[in-house]
Amino acid sequence: QLQLVESGGGLVQPGGSLTLSCRASGPYFARYAMAWFRQAPGKQRELVASITETGRTNYVGSAKGRFTISRENANNTVTLQMSNLKPDDTAVYYCRGAIYWGQGTQVTVSS
Repeated sequence: QLQLVESGGGLVQPGGSLTLSCRASGPYFARYAMAWFRQAPGKQRELVASITETGRTNYVGSAKGRFTISRENANNTVTLQMSNLKPDDTAVYYCRGAIYWGQGTQVTVSS
């Protein structure tokens, strides 16, 4: 079982950057593929980026070229670096590992 806790959300101006972190507790973190999802108001939750156990990454849609997902198994952490943020990036961002979800962290992009 994994327990996931996200941090790093906040308010940022368009064009700015934020780094989200997800800290996992529980055994065998390195064996899990991890992912970041987001859910904007009135919309379905959507995949943003994922990273496999071996470090292979995948990005979806507008995250390509602006976001970077990485993991540090020694610290049970997966990170999402976001740059050139746009108002459409406003959402609650969730970390997921296998069937486990974090509680989410709010990202608001607004001037």
